[in-house]
Amino acid sequence: MEPATFSETTSAPVHLKPRTAVMEAIEDIIYGSVAGVVGKYIEYPFDTVKVRLQSQPDHLPLQYKGPLDCFRQSIRADGFLGLYRGISAPLVGAALENSSLFFWERLGRAAIYASGYSPREQALPLSALWMTGAFSGAMTSFVLTPVELVKCKIQVPATTGGMVKASPPLKPLPVIKDIWRHQGLRGFWHGQLGTLIRESGGCAAWFGTKETVTKLMREWNERSAATEAERERVRRADALPLWQQAVAGASAGMMYNFLFFPADTVKSRMQTSPIGESAAPQRSFTAETVALWKQAGLKGFYRGCGITVLRSVPSSAFIFIVFDGLKKYFPMQ
Repeated sequence: MEPATFSETTSAPVHLKPRTAVMEAIEDIIYGSVAGVVGKYIEYPFDTVKVRLQSQPDHLPLQYKGPLDCFRQSIRADGFLGLYRGISAPLVGAALENSSLFFWERLGRAAIYASGYSPREQALPLSALWMTGAFSGAMTSFVLTPVELVKCKIQVPATTGGMVKASPPLKPLPVIKDIWRHQGLRGFWHGQLGTLIRESGGCAAWFGTKETVTKLMREWNERSAATEAERERVRRADALPLWQQAVAGASAGMMYNFLFFPADTVKSRMQTSPIGESAAPQRSFTAETVALWKQAGLKGFYRGCGITVLRSVPSSAFIFIVFDGLKKYFPMQ
């Protein structure tokens, strides 16, 4: 009988031929990259609106009345394709982010098994899976911060009289050169603390919620089975039905984006602040947090939260479906 292992994003046992750790890691990197690119194309227009809402200046009145007004002004200025402004860098970032997340999450599981916390022949408990999610997010944040810095500076256009001013879209390379010229290598990690908080906490919720909902779905399927034979098929199934996978992935995305959204808001404000000789000194994470609190109170930390949670429903669902599907149907031997 072939040894039982456990699937990458679910704690259900899956009977597979043993494969080397190297092949498993290559799968995580390649399939995570593909899933990340698919998710980024789905979510990017909403992400552009989110960043523009988050990065509004300290003075009132606000430039945008809300997400719909931001969509309207942005499309009027640059057309619908303007919402995809600067997507080349985020596509690279999405590939790096998701491949890194799945890769480090696997290493986190391996470390927990190696510690003897859980027997290798059993699935890890949900508490451990939340921990591996936090570990993968923390490690990925160091890769993600420079990519998000470039992305945010491209996404936020110049304004005139409180309205978006049509302007040629920035390209990643000039933005990178500008950051290097004014701030050097360290400048690419401006906003790192915000990314670290968002990714470590958010990814704990992302992986943990996905696993929790998956477990609940499996238990519900088992209880709903009419006969013992059907219950046994449910227990041995490699994956949930597609719609249940989508629900689990969507739930994970909503939790990831909502729980640590204030940290993301502060990070976006830091990363969209001007740089150069004539620009004001850049604020630290704490200083930016205090400034936003004085300006808008708690409400200011959640600008763009609704549209961000909304965009995460299809995006996160597709990321997990694509990743799990590739792992299941195209395993690397």
